[in-house]
Amino acid sequence: MKHYLVTGGAGFIGANYVKYILKKHNDIQLVILDDLTYAGNLGTIKDHLKDPRVEFIKGNIVDPQIVKSIFEKHPVDSVVNFAAESHVDRSIENPQLFLQTNILGTQNLLDTAKKFWTVGKNEKGYPVYREGVKYLQVSTDEVYGSLGETGYFTEKTPLDPRSPYSASKTGADLIVAAYSETYKMPINITRCSNNYGPYHFPEKLIPLIIKNILEGKKLPVYGDGSNVRDWLYVEDHCKAVDLVLLQGRPGEVYNVGGHNEMKNIDIVKLTITTIRQLMEENPEYRKALKPASPSTADLSWINDDLIAFVKDRLGHDQRYAIDPAKITAELGWYPETKFTDGIVKTIRWYLENQDWVEEVTSGDYQRYYEQMYGNR
Repeated sequence: MKHYLVTGGAGFIGANYVKYILKKHNDIQLVILDDLTYAGNLGTIKDHLKDPRVEFIKGNIVDPQIVKSIFEKHPVDSVVNFAAESHVDRSIENPQLFLQTNILGTQNLLDTAKKFWTVGKNEKGYPVYREGVKYLQVSTDEVYGSLGETGYFTEKTPLDPRSPYSASKTGADLIVAAYSETYKMPINITRCSNNYGPYHFPEKLIPLIIKNILEGKKLPVYGDGSNVRDWLYVEDHCKAVDLVLLQGRPGEVYNVGGHNEMKNIDIVKLTITTIRQLMEENPEYRKALKPASPSTADLSWINDDLIAFVKDRLGHDQRYAIDPAKITAELGWYPETKFTDGIVKTIRWYLENQDWVEEVTSGDYQRYYEQMYGNR
């Protein structure tokens, strides 16, 4: 039986990874560590907490005692670090929090793993590690900076972060790489494009648009909406992380992209059209519309007139696009979900899981939303 420590396992990507691993593998025990901040919701994984293969621990990856106690209690073979402060807007408001969690938290995980995994030293004085252990850092394409109209990020692209968030993720990546080089620790780093899918917290573009349409609100779009992102369905990303952890060459970085480049404005327009079509085809979905929405009978108001352009984000990167050729060639991974299919699956999930949305968007989220978009 293998033992994984999955940090950030109640967040969007981490929770989807937990669900994927438990469904695919029968020989893995999971310890989930999550501080349950605004984007970490225990309800996302509540159905799995009774599974004898799962133990949940509330705590922060920055806390040395909590992380140490996990390694003392469990024979952890692999660490999969999803835990991170992850929203660019929030990083602009409070950069220090991102440095603490994303850099110092990562270093704490690495240091603890190194101590517990080391079984001796070789003739050159480097640590010798227990067989089969690995640390995997889940990173982002934002560490590469911004692209022009052409070209793609590869694993050889120089790191050039532009926001406090991406700078903190870059710092974390460099610390991970340093542990590989200095201590010969078995690590991998994955860098993904924009994820979308079920359980996505609605500060991010697609779930925010869905939520606002259901409430009859305007749809805030930064600048002129021309910024381009590469979209990756979250389950495809989970498959990639699983493959890299099990088969990736130690010390290597793997880019994980979706081959789905789209402008933000086009994402918003497609989401509007898809929601209206789904509700017209299935009247049951209209029950997700809130009392404040203009109408549940005549859906003509769900159109592009809902779009409201707002003041652009500071330092807003123009374009991201990832080349996943390396992970395809070495591990056989490829993005299986076309965006036109994935967006329908995503919207259906949100329409059918409004209880989850209500739970995660109460309280702090409402205050944050007003702060970010209320005066723009």
